[in-house]
Amino acid sequence: MKKTKVDLILHPVRMRIVMALVGKQLSAQELSETLKDVPQATLYRHINRLADAGLIEVVEERAVRGTLEKVYAFDTRKSRLGAEDLANLSQEDHMHYFMAFITTLLDDFSRYIRQSEEIDFVADGVGYQKFPLTLSDEEFKQMNQALNEALKPFFEKEPAPGRRRRSHPSGASLLPSRE
Repeated sequence: MKKTKVDLILHPVRMRIVMALVGKQLSAQELSETLKDVPQATLYRHINRLADAGLIEVVEERAVRGTLEKVYAFDTRKSRLGAEDLANLSQEDHMHYFMAFITTLLDDFSRYIRQSEEIDFVADGVGYQKFPLTLSDEEFKQMNQALNEALKPFFEKEPAPGRRRRSHPSGASLLPSRE
C-alpha cells in the first residue's frame, strides 16, 4: 500500500525528524544525537522513507571515515498538508490522523515532563488551554490571518545564544523542546 503524504508526516518518529530538520541541515548521525531515544535502525528507516517520498532531501554528501555521510534538509513547502491532501479522507481517516497528531503532542509533553525533577511551567511558558471564541466565519478567517502574520517573524529566527527550540501546537501554550 502506497503511503500518502499525510501518512508519512503524521507518524510520531517521522514528525520528530521533520521538526528537528526545520531550518537546519543535519546528517543522520546528528539526527541520532538530537533524537537520542529513537533506536538508530528505526531512525534510519524513517529517514529513508521521508527521503524516498521527497519530503526531506540530501543537500550535501561528505566523506567521513571512508564512507559517504548524507546531510538532510527539509522543505516546508513540500510537506505542507493542503486541501488536496485532505479532500478524499473519510471521517475515520481524519480521526486516525488527528490521533497520530495528538500522539506527537503527548510525546513532546511527556519528554518535557521527564526532563527534570524541577519543572517550572511559568518560566518555561508551558501550559495547556483551550479558548472558546464567538466569531463569524469572516472574523475567524481574519483571526487566523492575523495569527499567521504575527508568528511569521518568529519563524525566521536563527539559532543563537539564549535561544532554544520550542514547539507551539495550535491552541496550546509553548512547549520547550530538548532537541
